[in-house]
Formats: sequence, structure tokens, C-alpha cells
Amino acid sequence: MTTLTDSRTAADTRTAAVTGATGFLGSRLCERLLADGWTVHGLSRPTSDHDGLEGVEWHVGDLSDDETLRSLVEGADVVFHLAGIGLWSAGPETVWEVNRDGTERVLTACRDGDVGRVVFTSTAGTRRPQGTGDFADETDVAEPIGAYQASKAAAEDLVDRYADTDGDAVTVHPTSVFGPGDEEFTAQLLAMGVEPTMPAHLPGGLSIVGVADIVDGLLAAAEHGTSGEHYILGGENLTFEQAVARIADATDGSPARLRVPATAIRAAGPVAELVDTVADRRVFPFDRDMAGLATQRLFYTSRKANDELGYEYQPLEAHVPDAMAWYRAEGQ
Repeated sequence: MTTLTDSRTAADTRTAAVTGATGFLGSRLCERLLADGWTVHGLSRPTSDHDGLEGVEWHVGDLSDDETLRSLVEGADVVFHLAGIGLWSAGPETVWEVNRDGTERVLTACRDGDVGRVVFTSTAGTRRPQGTGDFADETDVAEPIGAYQASKAAAEDLVDRYADTDGDAVTVHPTSVFGPGDEEFTAQLLAMGVEPTMPAHLPGGLSIVGVADIVDGLLAAAEHGTSGEHYILGGENLTFEQAVARIADATDGSPARLRVPATAIRAAGPVAELVDTVADRRVFPFDRDMAGLATQRLFYTSRKANDELGYEYQPLEAHVPDAMAWYRAEGQ
């Protein structure tokens, strides 16, 4: 097993390069790295907010900027590649350019520079329970659904090839990440658990994991992961009904009590496709396959990460107070 302490410098002089450094997960990782004494170099677009990350040495650019990427990663003990984009924020072409092509450029910069380990953050969506299995593990590779999963799967292949031929790299697969600052999944889940005006919850279920646990997992992968391996970083496997009920119990909230019928969600997929066809552009960030996926119980096991990395996660309730404080402060 290759570890950071085997091949690089002492802990108090380590350097990290972080793409996606101003995002929901990347900003928390940078905060932790700074607190642990790392020198942190972060990739940032010119318009990004650096609030709370004053100790980061910023490299202004994006994943299409080869010169900036080379400067970012040069001399890094660990390159944490977190940057990515989903279909809620961009069309399929841009999703591919950022997730697949951006990863290729990061790896090229790492090949050309003096770099230790690459820790690539993919998605648990490239794995799904197979057959009669209730939980997916790292071996349950699934046919990608949509441009986001497909582009991440293609990026995983690039990272695997890099680990096989040129360098040291591991891939982590977070499940559904919950925590303060996440205006998408976390805000929606909290609304279903506390808002009387939100009467319905989704069918299906997810593996819900706190952002602090994912940060721990990223650091554990950097320190203890085996090059070329993949690790699912998950949390509690909960139906939406269970999750919103537990959030309501923890906050004295008003849980959504009605479940949206799975048939209604599946029916929305063809409608979205029709609108896209008529408009001759992508209007909705899903199609019939993605709508069907939203009705399933997407449960995962993190046994491999626990055994090899020492990865552990806390229950949902441990993460609710900080998330609720942010939710209320933002006037959600």
C-alpha cells in the first residue's frame, strides 16, 4: 500500500492542491487542511467567493487553463481533484468538457509536474445495486445514466489509466452529501423535514452522509488508500420518508407526510424530453431514465473504505444542527 508518509514530506510541511476549492465540499476540505497545517493551493474562477479561506494560495483560472493547472499542482504532495459540474448548472456538452476533459487536463499537469498522489472525487452514481442486491459496492459498476454519470465514468477511466501507468491515484465515490452551504440536496431535504408548506416527499431512498465525514474520507484516502483503487464514502441508507421524519424529530419540525407516487415521477421524464425536443435545447436536467432512477432505493456499503481507510460516518442527526443553523440564517 502506498501512503503519503511513505513517500513524501512530514505532515507539517505538506502541500495540497485543490480544484473545486470554493465549492460546497472543496471549501470544507480547504478549511480542514489549513487547520491541520497544510499549505493549500486552490483553483478559483475570478468571480468565486473566497470568504473564510484567507489562508489558501489562489490560482485564478479554470479546468481549461493548462498553464494555471500546471502552476496549481507543481510540488503538491496531494492533488485533490473535486471540481465538476452537474446538469442543474450546465448542458450536457459543458458537463463533458468540465468533468471528463477537465480531469484529463489535471492529470496531464500532474504528469508534467512534481506531484505525489491524486485523489479524484467522482460520484457513487457510477455504481448501483445489481440484481437482487440491496446495496452497491465498488464492484457494482453501472451503465451511466445521463451526461453527468457518463462524464464521471469516463473521468474515472482516465484516473485508473494514470494510476496504472504514470502516477499514484485513488478515486472516491461520495454518496448524497448533506451539510451547511449546500443549496441543492441539503436545502431540499431540510425543507421536507421542517416546512409545513412542503407536504410531500420523494419515493425511494439514498445513502446520506455528512460533509464533515466526506472530508475525513478524502484525507484518509490520501493517507491510506491503495493506488488504483476506488472507495465508496457513504452514510446511512435511508428512505426519504425515514430521513425527513428524523430531521423533523431533531428539529421539532413538520415532516412531509405524503409520498409523491413513483409513477408521477417516471411520467415526468418523457414530458421533459418532449419539451427539450420542441424547444431544440435542454430545458430540464433529466430524461426518462434519470426520472426512473429518482424512484429507486440507491443504497451503498462503505465496508471497503472502513476496512482499508478507517473511514467512519456519523448518523444524520449529528449533522442536522449545523445544517439547520445555516438554513435558517440563509432565510430558506
